[in-house]
Amino acid sequence: MSYSVKEQMAILKRGAVDLYVEEDLEKKIARSVESGVPLRVKAGFDPTAPDLHLGHVVLLEKLRQFQMLGHQVIFLIGDFTGMIGDPSGRSATRRAMTREEVRSNAETYKQQVYKVLDRDKTEVRFNSEWMEKMTAAEMIELAAQYNVARMFERDDFRTRFRENRSISVHEFLYPLVQAYDSVALKADVELGGHDQIFNLLVGRDIMKHYGLEPQVVLTVPLLEGTDGVQKMSKSYGNYVGINESPTDIFGKTMSISDDLMWRWAVLLSKKSLDEINQTRAEVAAGRNPMEFKMALAAEFVERFCGADKVDEAVKAFRKPEVEAEKISRAIEGDSIMLIKLLVDIGFVASNGEGRRMITQNAVSIDGEKISDMNHELKKGFSGMIRCGKRRFAEVTLI
Repeated sequence: MSYSVKEQMAILKRGAVDLYVEEDLEKKIARSVESGVPLRVKAGFDPTAPDLHLGHVVLLEKLRQFQMLGHQVIFLIGDFTGMIGDPSGRSATRRAMTREEVRSNAETYKQQVYKVLDRDKTEVRFNSEWMEKMTAAEMIELAAQYNVARMFERDDFRTRFRENRSISVHEFLYPLVQAYDSVALKADVELGGHDQIFNLLVGRDIMKHYGLEPQVVLTVPLLEGTDGVQKMSKSYGNYVGINESPTDIFGKTMSISDDLMWRWAVLLSKKSLDEINQTRAEVAAGRNPMEFKMALAAEFVERFCGADKVDEAVKAFRKPEVEAEKISRAIEGDSIMLIKLLVDIGFVASNGEGRRMITQNAVSIDGEKISDMNHELKKGFSGMIRCGKRRFAEVTLI
């Protein structure tokens, strides 16, 4: 199936944060459609950790979209830049990785990336291919294309300088080497996280010096983790790894809030925006969001573990519900405070303990965490209430 310029732009702009320059991308796609020559689309990954998670998949999904549209995607493993250390968003110099660490993590990346990208249509490259061949004179020529004042336009460098924190000279080389990668690969488009915007734009400037048409820069947002606050990261413990078990992938996805569910759907799901927006409108009108969240969790399991693992994950998640005690409570009036109900059914010993459990995000109704201390349930309610890991029941209010 061939896609028009307008259709391609609509798909590629979905979930994007920055697009420099939209008109340039439109022209490049139009030229590609007319000539039949695919765009060369690059995304770089420094192998700083051995496992990929859904935060990485946001960028990989955008690569997959370019691939689906018939363009040549390049999964660039920054084995050379990984030994420099990306200073983006850092308050101190990043520890340089050893060559052995980089190579080991890079191999793991290669094994996992094909859970998203088409193996036969993906060009995998390592930037050591050209950077290790670069002479000192050529590195000086590259460094001469940018000045220190421009480097200090970066918030992280400027802040560290103002606070008298160390900035190593080699950190200035990182955006220049990343930019030269685009020269070596003759990239038409480079993708990255929003926090990479400075490095990506340096690539546009450096490509001009080497007589190449500047690349288009497209960034995607940093995905919030399961806590809904911090960006997804193994160090925060809020990640969903694509190599995790079907049960963990499903269960972790089911633990996110309804608000975060929509954001994950837009950035990660293969469902169309029209379908997502339609379902969201139905939920706003009263439909239970649990059904959509379960479909999203099942989609992730199928994608990363295989379709045959979905039933296993669903059964594991539903097992507590099957074993749940069924509680029926008659209430006075039309509604009851959730905290009072928790005391009444013996889930907490006091209102104070109930408030603490809510503060700790330990109380949920039908999989949705409750943060409002004044949350009320109306007469006629029926649903799964959880408080902590071991207290759960199917509660009906009459």
